[in-house]
Amino acid sequence: MRKLLCALALLAPLQAAIAASVHVDANTVLRLPAKADALTLERISVAPGGALLIPSRVTLLRVEELDLQKNARIGVFPGEHPLRIEVIRGQFADGSVIAAQGAAGSFHRPASAGRNLTLRLQSVSVTNLLVDVRGGVGAPGYDGLDGANARPAGCLWGSSLAGGDGQNGGDGQAGGAGGQVRLEVPAKFTVEVVKVRMSGGAGGAPGKPGKAGASSGEKGCWLYSATGGEAGREGQAGHEGSVGAEGRLDVVRF
Repeated sequence: MRKLLCALALLAPLQAAIAASVHVDANTVLRLPAKADALTLERISVAPGGALLIPSRVTLLRVEELDLQKNARIGVFPGEHPLRIEVIRGQFADGSVIAAQGAAGSFHRPASAGRNLTLRLQSVSVTNLLVDVRGGVGAPGYDGLDGANARPAGCLWGSSLAGGDGQNGGDGQAGGAGGQVRLEVPAKFTVEVVKVRMSGGAGGAPGKPGKAGASSGEKGCWLYSATGGEAGREGQAGHEGSVGAEGRLDVVRF
């Protein structure tokens, strides 16, 4: 009996998670609480202008009923693993969006690809739906350092020193690849109501060139003038990063 009670106690949270409903108020953002990779929800309702965020660890989201109202969206955090979303029944109102873009690059990490998605829609009504899996923008290049200013010759000893050259700017990094979308829909579903953005991310901006070190001019001494140092040369700007690879859309009817 004790073992049976323990087993029921362990199963209770799982059953509650399966039967849970999530509602997002108008013009607010809610992050979906997730402690597992796979989630099954009884109902998701997002009011006009609201947004529901899905953590990156989630790889399967199964919804018995989904209601995305006008300009509502589902946001998907970037992640390495594909995400499968299954909707048994529901509606996508005008302006509905599923956004799963890649993250922009930085000096510490490269741009990430758009999330790979499988979207299975069974008995649904779609006014229009935008699925956005564009790659992240590449990291910018480093800016070149400025050259040191010139130094004139000394009155008694020491020759002049020319100004330092500015460093070249670094090249921007490549943008992330667009994601891959697999759209699974009934045989009579009108695919044209679903628009997919899957372009690769733009390349990172080039680094700016370093400025040339300034000339020093002549230095006045008691009997003569000491020669000044010449200015350095400005560095060269870096190159813009390459655009990420285009994603892919596959439509499968059942």
